[in-house]
Amino acid sequence: MEGIYIYGIIEASEEKLFDLCGFAADEKVHTIPYQDISAVVSDSEMVNYTTLVKDVVARYILTHQQVIEKIMDSHTIIPMKLGTYAFNIREVEEILSKGYTMFKDIFRNINNKIEMDVAATWSDLDSIIKEIGEGQDVKKLKEESMSRPEGVSAKDQIRIGSLIKNILDNKRERCALEIETELKDVSMDFRKHVLMDDRMIFNIAFLIDKNKKTEFERKLDELNAIFNEKLNFRSVGPLPPYSFYTFEIKKLKFEEIDWARKRLGLVNDFVTKGEIKKAHQAMAFALHPDKNPNVPGIERELDEVTKAYKALWEYCHGERCSFDEEEFKKNSILVKVKE
Repeated sequence: MEGIYIYGIIEASEEKLFDLCGFAADEKVHTIPYQDISAVVSDSEMVNYTTLVKDVVARYILTHQQVIEKIMDSHTIIPMKLGTYAFNIREVEEILSKGYTMFKDIFRNINNKIEMDVAATWSDLDSIIKEIGEGQDVKKLKEESMSRPEGVSAKDQIRIGSLIKNILDNKRERCALEIETELKDVSMDFRKHVLMDDRMIFNIAFLIDKNKKTEFERKLDELNAIFNEKLNFRSVGPLPPYSFYTFEIKKLKFEEIDWARKRLGLVNDFVTKGEIKKAHQAMAFALHPDKNPNVPGIERELDEVTKAYKALWEYCHGERCSFDEEEFKKNSILVKVKE
């Protein structure tokens, strides 16, 4: 099925065709404007990324990022989540309309800002572990274990391993805190990412002013000197604010919202957020497993109530929302920052 792929949002009031010089060569990247903002889009076959193999998804990710980062050369861009499609121009305009206030607020926050991603890993983890193993605390525990007649037991080995791990974790945390403290001084915000393996000690995205990029990189050089080659630093950027303001579009289904309303026992056509919260609290209290010991399926019922609450809370983004099907259609597209 043909659709419109949305890469991101820029501040522009007129239609524009981008010359990407080899990026996304098979696609014409252009804008669809709404007031003084525009969606950066291309006409594209709609693809379900969850059904694709990793290598194919990786190619889509690369194209998605290349287009966004090329647009960044000339515009501040708010990225959209990978795989964001609209059925037609009218739906794109509806997305821009729904998110207009949020988009304008974010443009004020990220104007002249860039993201810099920094990761740090141990240069030689085995040497670090060996150094810890030769430390006083570990040597003392080893000596105590070896002094017993029965020798070193499996339990002793676990205790020694746990001690080494705790010392390594503490060392990692101290190094990470030192790096974070230094780089926060020249940044406006930061987001911590998951550590990918035991070698990694630091993985954070920083939002910085473009004019401070040189100072930020100088700080990295100083940190590299301080840690005297014990750490490997990797910096990627400048990037659009992927880690801070990537948007996603959620298209709600009336059947799911109607089910959620009924599951929470809400009978009126209009409700407030306060009523949704009150209904959820009452049902969650009544269905709590501690109050219903040995009742089969009580956890599943509680999960359903929580799911219904989250669905309604997300749908009712104003103080008051309607469950009339025609009114629902006007609010069925949800524009939000990706969590």
